[in-house]
Amino acid sequence: MTIANHPLRAALSEEMHVRRLPRFAAPCRLMQIVTLLGEGGGVMARAHIDLLAVTARELVPISAKYAMLDMGGMTLVWERHTEFATYTLIRPGAFDAPFDPALFEPVQTEIMEQMPGEIVRATQIAVVAGDTPDPSPTELAAWFVPEATIHCAVADGQAMVTSDFRLHDDGYGRLLVRDRGLERDEPAQLILRLQELGNYRNMALLGLPLAQRLTPAVSALETRLADLTHDVSERMSEDDKLLDELTYLSAELARLLAETRYRMNATQAYGQISTDRLASLAIGAVRGYQTLADFTERRLVPALRTCESFSARLADLSQRAAWTSELLRTRIDIALAKQNRDLLTSMDNRTHLQLRLQQTVEGLSVVAISYYTVGLANYLFGAMPGVRHDIAMGVTVPVVIVAVWLAVRRLRRRLEE
Repeated sequence: MTIANHPLRAALSEEMHVRRLPRFAAPCRLMQIVTLLGEGGGVMARAHIDLLAVTARELVPISAKYAMLDMGGMTLVWERHTEFATYTLIRPGAFDAPFDPALFEPVQTEIMEQMPGEIVRATQIAVVAGDTPDPSPTELAAWFVPEATIHCAVADGQAMVTSDFRLHDDGYGRLLVRDRGLERDEPAQLILRLQELGNYRNMALLGLPLAQRLTPAVSALETRLADLTHDVSERMSEDDKLLDELTYLSAELARLLAETRYRMNATQAYGQISTDRLASLAIGAVRGYQTLADFTERRLVPALRTCESFSARLADLSQRAAWTSELLRTRIDIALAKQNRDLLTSMDNRTHLQLRLQQTVEGLSVVAISYYTVGLANYLFGAMPGVRHDIAMGVTVPVVIVAVWLAVRRLRRRLEE
């Protein structure tokens, strides 16, 4: 092709082919381990799978997010998600004990020796054929907790699922799937949906402890904000102290938002995926047992609502703090405007006083200048013969006063212009 390829074309094509399991049929045993990756965990997970590939055969070339290895009679499917990775071991063939971890040794130990991250979920899965005799009540009681057993039909009745979703003494959960007519890729697709439902459900639940732990802190901030808002309305304390406390409260809210935003958003996204996977399983009820939908919705939905309420509460509290701060700043601005108005009024009064004083000084200056000018004229008239001194002085005084007054007035107007 002569047209240049988009830089993400290959990555997008690869993304469409991950999150799948190879085709298998009953009877079959599977084990899946989900590890939560921390910072830099993605690089460590890729390095781990590269290390395992040294002694294994690659069935699918290792990529950044997906790999399939032949581990000597077992198939390992590795997949890396945004913040967790899954290791799925598949061992086809008949088995005697459906939930014996030793069936996956020594590969299981080899995988877990240098596995990065922390295990957040581990499940043993037994897929049995439909013509296999039903397990006896004694066997079911040995495998699952009787009062917590979930038993229902899935895939429009083409399979039956039994589990208690409990963590057993061996550290694994247990899932029994009875194939009642699944064909070709359907067993792998069913197991994939069941595991994605459980994995995303657990990842969604990670937000619940965080919300529960921080709820008392949010309640305390909410109470304090109510008190500060009341003080703002009642003028109970100094504005600068109120502003300092509101600034501190807003900073605490910003810290809580930064600390919880990613986890709460991830919880919402994982919860939505879990709901989608649950709807795709086409679950049918079995009398006397709770279904997978009952179990998931009864536990997941309240947790999602709690996290959603926590996030909404934080956002609302942050908005209210901003409103209160804006109200207080408006009040402070008004007070400053009043102070400036009073200051300008005072300056205006002082200006008027200065003007009156200046006018008084000007009057005195006119008198003083006129006095000295008349005195000079007196000397002049005294030296002139034939001039009556008294008449000349009488005429000179008003003329000098008027002339000096006009000169001072003209000078002041020029300065004003």
